[in-house]
Amino acid sequence: MVSSPWTRFYSNSCCLCCHVRTGTIILGVWYLIINSVVLLILLSALTDPDQYHLTSAELGGEFEFMDDANMCIATAISLLMILICAMATYGAYKQHAAWIIPFFCYQIFDFALNTLVAISVLVYPSTIQDYLRQLPSNFPYKEEIMSVNPTCLVVIILLFIGIILAFKGYLISCVWNCYRYINGRNNSDVLVYITTNDTAKALKEYGKKGSLQRASSVCSDIAMELLSSTQATP
Repeated sequence: MVSSPWTRFYSNSCCLCCHVRTGTIILGVWYLIINSVVLLILLSALTDPDQYHLTSAELGGEFEFMDDANMCIATAISLLMILICAMATYGAYKQHAAWIIPFFCYQIFDFALNTLVAISVLVYPSTIQDYLRQLPSNFPYKEEIMSVNPTCLVVIILLFIGIILAFKGYLISCVWNCYRYINGRNNSDVLVYITTNDTAKALKEYGKKGSLQRASSVCSDIAMELLSSTQATP
């Protein structure tokens, strides 16, 4: 039997010790906590705009850091992420594979965005210096970062993004293995139920057929005995 090439990447354990279900639940709870904290910060910023409002003079540019429209969009995204993380946690805990799919799709989308960032840095390395020049003058360590050799800065950024991509890829594989594990377990439970039900029906039908066959054989024996007794009488 030839196995699929993806089968070699399938494993029921993650982080070298815990099960993929446990790992997915921990990951879902962690994302849930992070997005809840972000949502609280956004809601507090909406209720008290002066505390988080940065003017264009403070940023050294011709734009504002966060206006009301961007705050509302960020709040909606945080609410959507909380819903997706809660679905993944509940799906892994209750073994509902379909509930994990939205969180898995989010991971794929996030991985694709980070990959595009790495490609853009590799193809257009000069954009890093342009981005640093656009930062506010009071940004921490701006002068120190701009004084670094541009080639070394690109290598450091690519190495950092590569580590992030490797970690995100491992988390994606954990969630995918959890989905496969739950889906396979549910399918095996359905197969066992169908097999057991069909076997019980077959045994019941076989018992009915066997009792009918025994009754017919007894009737035929009685008929043969009556026929032989009538033939023996003069």
